[in-house]
Amino acid sequence: MIGYGFMGAAHSVGWRQAPRMFDLPRAVEMTVVVGRNADAVASAAEKWGWAESATDWRDVIARDDIDIVDIVTPGDSHAEIAIAALEAGKHVLCEKPLANTVTEAEAMAEAAERARARGIRSMVGFTYRRVPAVTLLRDMIAEGAIGTVQQVRAAYRQDWLVDPDMPLAWRLQKEHAGSGALGDIGAHIIDMTQFVTGLGVESVTGTLETIVKQRPLQAAGSGLSGSAGEGFGEVTVDDAAIFTGRLSNGALASFEATRFATGRKNALTIEVSGDRGALAFDLEDLNSLRFYDRTAPDGRQGFTRILVTEPQHPYVSAWWPAGHMLGYEHGFSHQVVDLVGAIDAGTDPHPSFDEGLSVQRVLDAVERSSSADAVWTGVASPVPAS
Repeated sequence: MIGYGFMGAAHSVGWRQAPRMFDLPRAVEMTVVVGRNADAVASAAEKWGWAESATDWRDVIARDDIDIVDIVTPGDSHAEIAIAALEAGKHVLCEKPLANTVTEAEAMAEAAERARARGIRSMVGFTYRRVPAVTLLRDMIAEGAIGTVQQVRAAYRQDWLVDPDMPLAWRLQKEHAGSGALGDIGAHIIDMTQFVTGLGVESVTGTLETIVKQRPLQAAGSGLSGSAGEGFGEVTVDDAAIFTGRLSNGALASFEATRFATGRKNALTIEVSGDRGALAFDLEDLNSLRFYDRTAPDGRQGFTRILVTEPQHPYVSAWWPAGHMLGYEHGFSHQVVDLVGAIDAGTDPHPSFDEGLSVQRVLDAVERSSSADAVWTGVASPVPAS
């Protein structure tokens, strides 16, 4: 695993738990974690259960005992590391968004296609797909439970940047993050929309806003928090993104991604409306799914809460008895299960780098639309999520 911050912790939990709770077709060894600070990455290795630590990712991907490279670094290094790892014959799991630019994402997708011909697999870490309720939502739409998709409303709202004294972390610098709320959390709702509906986003109209334009320079940081040092720096990414999309079947989708939604800690919501019913999911209530059946008798219609903890629900049978809830970290174990299973079966895991590229193209179209006074802007070659 290359990187050891917030996502490094989450991925480490996934790698540790998956082989213990699921019957994986191959054994998994947490061999080495890589970071630039030798002392810090050594501490992370000891804390999370990696056998060793290293400071040079190039040396690590050249090792014969490494089969999978898991990339959890900031977006500015995704392309270089992923392409080098694929060319070295390693399977690659890369955190989202796939890259910082469409050009980088295209190069990664091309490298993945070349590697696929040699049996090398690649996957993007859109982990919320693997929340059992979200997978069930996708399955119910595919089965026709709500009929034809007519409208989607998706939002991802957080408030960790409301305080103007929050220091200038890498996520607020375009050269490292690529974009702000748009790419960091907006990418999730774009992917989720395409995943659950099976429809691509074909065009968008949107607006980006940077609410706090300068912040204290960061002295130290961990996860989404940090301490301020001396001086101020410019915020070069968006704080909020609001946009509308036209899906490949003609339906409209509304999207909101913001880190200024006061009181909202990690509120990812999606509601899909069809001509036969509707489905709604809220990450802050992630063990349930709400279903409205418009074909029921008038006196029996209303949103029904489905508690997604039964053994027949996606992924759930490996965990606890019905009603014993899952949490945020479980999606990372499910990600490992699907990746290792695909590698063993010789099949391509999802979301693929092509699907990650499709999200990157939507992000780019939103940025271009915002720069042109929210004009409707086409998305190049949208790819529905599998």
